[in-house]
Amino acid sequence: MEIVDRLIGLGSPAAALRRAIRLIDEGKAVAAVPLLARAAKAGIAEAEYRLGRCYLEGTGVPPSRAAAARWLEHGASHGHVDAQSLLAGLYLHGLAARTDHQGDTAAARLFEAEEQAQPDFDSALKWARLAAEAGSAKAQAVLGYILTVGPEPIRDLEAANGWYERAATGGSPEGSLGYALSLAKRATDAESRRQVAYYLIQAADAKLPTAIFLLAVLSEQGVGMPRDPAAAAQLYRHAAEMGVRSAQLRWGLALIAGQIVDKDPVEGESWLRRAALAGDPEAAALVGDLSIGNGQTPPNYVEAAEWYRRAAEAGHKAAARALGSLYLTGAGVARDPEEAARWLRVSAVSGDRAAQIDLANLSLQGTGAPEDLANIPKWFEEAAAAGDPVAAFNLGLYHAKGMGGDRDEQLAAQWFRRAAEGVPEAQYVYARMLTEGRGVAANVEEARAWFARAAASGHADAEVALAEMMVNGRGGPRDMGAALALFEKAAAAGHSGAMFALGAMYGGGHDLTADRGKAQRWLRAAAERGHGYAQMMLGRYLATGAAGEPEPTEARMWLEQAVAQGVVEAQQHLEALPAPAIS
Repeated sequence: MEIVDRLIGLGSPAAALRRAIRLIDEGKAVAAVPLLARAAKAGIAEAEYRLGRCYLEGTGVPPSRAAAARWLEHGASHGHVDAQSLLAGLYLHGLAARTDHQGDTAAARLFEAEEQAQPDFDSALKWARLAAEAGSAKAQAVLGYILTVGPEPIRDLEAANGWYERAATGGSPEGSLGYALSLAKRATDAESRRQVAYYLIQAADAKLPTAIFLLAVLSEQGVGMPRDPAAAAQLYRHAAEMGVRSAQLRWGLALIAGQIVDKDPVEGESWLRRAALAGDPEAAALVGDLSIGNGQTPPNYVEAAEWYRRAAEAGHKAAARALGSLYLTGAGVARDPEEAARWLRVSAVSGDRAAQIDLANLSLQGTGAPEDLANIPKWFEEAAAAGDPVAAFNLGLYHAKGMGGDRDEQLAAQWFRRAAEGVPEAQYVYARMLTEGRGVAANVEEARAWFARAAASGHADAEVALAEMMVNGRGGPRDMGAALALFEKAAAAGHSGAMFALGAMYGGGHDLTADRGKAQRWLRAAAERGHGYAQMMLGRYLATGAAGEPEPTEARMWLEQAVAQGVVEAQQHLEALPAPAIS
């Protein structure tokens, strides 16, 4: 037979082509290629197309995209529709380089790279249009795609819709998918949505993975077809097994939820991981969340940080915020406020409201970049306008501290007043401004009311401020019993100022029976927490023996600490002490 093949190869090119086709059908591609080459070199378009396919698929010859494109272009130039259609696809996917190798030697072309290049939309358009106009449904689908996603100068959505329709009518599954997507952008009523579902079903029946996934979405949402979550879940599973990462995400979530299919969190997480490794940022973020708290294993912040990073680098703004939070707390990564600010900034610039607030708060603490400070008012105002009282409070701090330039206590007071409706700290700060007349007209009666609201929420500073007003009768009547109770509550929470006040009250002269022993105990508690005036008063008590035997040595120690804190009066009491004995 080899002799026969050689004789045919030396004879009619058409006979060589016929013999080559028979050999290929018999699985003898190696013997067929020389005959195809003989016919192709004679300019027979069918032979050029088939030889190009052999090089493309590595059938009977080593694969070579360059050789494949060269022979396909010969066939396409001779009017072979299938060659035109296939060549358009190669150019579209960057798998074919231009074949104008004039002056190149065969030896030089042996070393041509087989790497995928950028799409060549112009060449793809040229060959797809020729094949489409000749009636190729596959080329019509390719032409529709080029006119949909190609560069702006060649994009034509109306024409694309028409070519997709012709391809779908001609039986092209890709045409049905493209036509469904084109119709979906125009669907405004129930009938047009049913048309979208109809063509997706045609494409899904041809096992196109993307069509199966999109059909699952329509089935889950009940768009253009009856709502059927169970059927949607199985379609997601099918598409997931075919490698559609969005389907892997949906199928994984369905297994974790266990509402439509049997619950299997372990299997569900494995699908999420597959989607994440395939590049789905939402899946990566969810795996990060599961690494911290999946209800099955202890939190793994190290792994969470890696998944959040993967998602954040792909543009997932919530993952960027989560990664920033890990750097802020040092969970799973080394604590790094600057790196925290960097990831929070990525999320904030993308519009994540929580990240904007977190970054603004970091900037208020001195961490961040100059541009962050410039964005603080906008971010806080947007959050405050949306009803966030904490954002309003922080905006008040921004203006009170003059972080954007000059301090503006009037504007700060306005924001503190707004925040005071829901934030105890804002109630306290606004009350202080009312008592001092800073940024707002002084009003001790209103200040006392705001101190009372903050104190009712357990704000220790407000409890002390309100108690002092009750002792002095400012903004309302004197009430020593209520003041004493407020001081004791704040002192129990560790407030050194309240402890000092209790020491002063029990020392006498405040409508209470004097109890110097109790007074000294409260003064000591406050002094040990660094309260300068309590240290001075305790030193005086110990020096004079007001609550027992004099203790000049300890008195000196407390008075010296008070002096070191800048309490001027303490120096006089220190100088009045007898000189320490010299041993």
